[in-house]
Amino acid sequence: MTECTQSGFEFHAHFSRRVEAGFDGGAVTSDAGSLLLRETDRRLNLLPRHSLEEMVSQRVCGLALGYEDLNDREQLRDDPLLKVLAGKSDLEEPLAGKSTLNRMELSTGQPDRYKKITYWKDAIDALLVDVFLEAFEQAPEQIVLDLDTTDVELHGGQEGRFFHGYYDEYCYLPLYVRCGEHLLCVRLKEADRDAAAGSLAEVRRMVQQIRERWPEVRIVLRGDSGFCRDELMDWCERQHNIDYVFGVARNERLRRLIAVQLAEAKAERERTGRMARVFTEFPHTTTTGSWSRVRRVVAKAEQLEGKENPRFVVTSLSAGQWPAQ
Repeated sequence: MTECTQSGFEFHAHFSRRVEAGFDGGAVTSDAGSLLLRETDRRLNLLPRHSLEEMVSQRVCGLALGYEDLNDREQLRDDPLLKVLAGKSDLEEPLAGKSTLNRMELSTGQPDRYKKITYWKDAIDALLVDVFLEAFEQAPEQIVLDLDTTDVELHGGQEGRFFHGYYDEYCYLPLYVRCGEHLLCVRLKEADRDAAAGSLAEVRRMVQQIRERWPEVRIVLRGDSGFCRDELMDWCERQHNIDYVFGVARNERLRRLIAVQLAEAKAERERTGRMARVFTEFPHTTTTGSWSRVRRVVAKAEQLEGKENPRFVVTSLSAGQWPAQ
C-alpha cells in the first residue's frame, strides 16, 4: 500500500497572490506569551520551591494557558514549549501524563500506599505569605489586610453547589485575603456558609507568620459587613498593634441614630444641588447580643439625587488619630 502524507494544499487565489496551507513549518505554538510567565516565575522563585518542580510547573503553566482538563495532558506531554516552561532538561522525553498528575492532585497530604506523590498543606498555605514578605526589602510600618469573598459560578453538579440569592446563581464563595497587589490567602468555601466562616483561623495563621518576620508591624484588617463578626473584632482587640475597620449592615435602628445628620445632608443637597455628606460617630452595640461589647461606629449620612445613602463602619481605630471623616 502506498503511504502518502500531504504537505499542503491550495485555496482560491487572492487576486494575483497565491493562498496555500503548508505543514512544513516545524514545531510551532500559539502559546508563546507563556514565556513571560516563565520569566515572572524566575523573579518570584515560586515554582522551584517545590520538590516536584517539574510536575507542579507543568500543571500550573497548563492552567495559566487554559488547559484545565487533565485529559489534555496526553497530547500536551509532548509539547516542546510546555517542556520548556516545566523545566524539562531532556526535550525528547515526555512530561507527566494525566494519571500521574491526577494522583498528585487527589493526594490528601497523608501517606498512602497507592498515592506516593503527596503535598504538605501547611507549606502551601505559607507559600503566598512568604512571597509577600520577600517583596519588601525592609519591614513596613503598617499593612492593611483586605478580607473579601466573591462568587465562582458553577455550571454542573459539583459537590457542595448551592444557589446564592445575592449572586443569583449556583456558586462557590471562596475567601480571599490581600494586601495591596499581593494575594496572601485563597480558600474555597461553599456558598451556603457565612462569608466570614473560617476567616479568623486564616488571619491568625497569616499574622503569626508575618510577625515572625516583622514583629512590630502594625496590621489593620479591613472588610465589608460580611466580616463584621464579634469573634474577629474581639480577637483584634486582644492583640498588640492590630486594628480593624469593618462595614456594618444598614438597618432602621442605625438610621434613626443619624437622623439629624441625614437631615443636614438633605438640606445641603437642596441648597447646592450637589451630592452632600455629613460624618458622625457614636458608641454602639447590637440589641441581639451578637457583639460582646460597645464599639465605635462611624457613619456617613449621604444624600444623592432623589435618595439617601447612609453607610456605617465599626472600627478599633481611635477618634484622636482617625476622626469620623
